[in-house]
Amino acid sequence: QVQLVESGGGLVQPGGSLRLSCAASGSVFGLDHMAWYRQAPGKQREFVAMTLSGGGTYYANSLKGRFTISRDNAKNTVQLQMNSLKPEDTAVYYCNVNKDRSDYWGQGTQVTVSP
Repeated sequence: QVQLVESGGGLVQPGGSLRLSCAASGSVFGLDHMAWYRQAPGKQREFVAMTLSGGGTYYANSLKGRFTISRDNAKNTVQLQMNSLKPEDTAVYYCNVNKDRSDYWGQGTQVTVSP
């Protein structure tokens, strides 16, 4: 089992920045991808960004250039740097990891972008 705890969410004004962090614990040896998803009110959960164990990264096309995902394999953490935030980025952001073909999810952290 893998446990995930997200942190770093909050209220930010449009144009501002936030950095989310997710710490994995438990059976963390051999984690495959680490990723971020988000779910806005009334919408389905959507992919944000992913980093593979080998170092490759992928982003939702609409977020390229504003969001950056990074990973610290030694600490089993994944971060999401979010810049130039917009009101439409408001959502609950979830950390996701995959290990041995099983997906694990954090409890989510709220990000609100509002004047």
